[in-house]
Amino acid sequence: MRRAILAYNPTAGRFPSRLLAERAGRVLEENNWKVQLEQTQSGEHIVQLARQAAEAGLEAFFMAGGDGSLNQAVKGLIGSETALGVLPSGTANVWAQELGLPGLTWTRWLALEESARRLATGKICPVDVGYCNGRPFLLWAGIGLDAFVVHRIEPRKRWEKHFAVVQYATSLVWRASYWHGMNLKVEADGKQISGHFLLAVVSNVHLYAGGMANLSPQARLDDGTMDLWLFEGETLGDTVQLAWDLWAGRHVESERVQCVPFRHLRLESDSSTHVQLDGEGFNGDGEVEIEVEPLALNVLVPEKTPQPLFVGEG
Repeated sequence: MRRAILAYNPTAGRFPSRLLAERAGRVLEENNWKVQLEQTQSGEHIVQLARQAAEAGLEAFFMAGGDGSLNQAVKGLIGSETALGVLPSGTANVWAQELGLPGLTWTRWLALEESARRLATGKICPVDVGYCNGRPFLLWAGIGLDAFVVHRIEPRKRWEKHFAVVQYATSLVWRASYWHGMNLKVEADGKQISGHFLLAVVSNVHLYAGGMANLSPQARLDDGTMDLWLFEGETLGDTVQLAWDLWAGRHVESERVQCVPFRHLRLESDSSTHVQLDGEGFNGDGEVEIEVEPLALNVLVPEKTPQPLFVGEG
């Protein structure tokens, strides 16, 4: 029998999650897992529980929460054999969308149970992890406009999360009215780039912006590289065009957008830098250094995913 801790974040997402996590735990137990249920108290507590699972040699650490909760779990699991499994009960749940797992909504109350069922019989795969100024991330590191918005809207009250997409879009347009971009010097695996950009995003996955955009169509979780996307611009009109191109998938052909695969990246700004990692913000000091650590984390993946995630697929 495989063993796991199932931790749930009672403040994540739009709905109270204890009962839903208990039901998901029963699904896992029906599929030959022995589960220890834990309620998290803080981000640091998530790290501690994940580390506890790793040190005990458990097969998995299941996190019922959102992308921010997963980011905390990654910190405690990196370098161990214990796999990270997501039971999506957060607001956007982009990692779960990447895996094709159903998110929790008013019309989908069994989402956590269905996710538990798919992961219980899924596979364990090693994936790359990024380090941004020493802080690990699984999905993205954003510098510029998106991080600026994250800093302004987080943390949110639970009732606000029911309007997450509308709130984010409204805040993006409002903040863009007085966000004029940043001057960046970039060094990516020795390649030098400089310019004025609205946004710089490092992506390890396909999806972005709450899952509404397919930012990196060719992304693979285990190829040892990540993609740096640089979006030129400085006006509200540039921002609206950027958002439209992203939503339509036209950014990959735009002359004002660059994609640079890398293993080691350094960015320098002429001002203090807003940074977001997996949707959680922190303030930089004008310098950001990102390193890709190949195959540093084991994750649980369903047998079928919406699009190719690994080298050799698709």
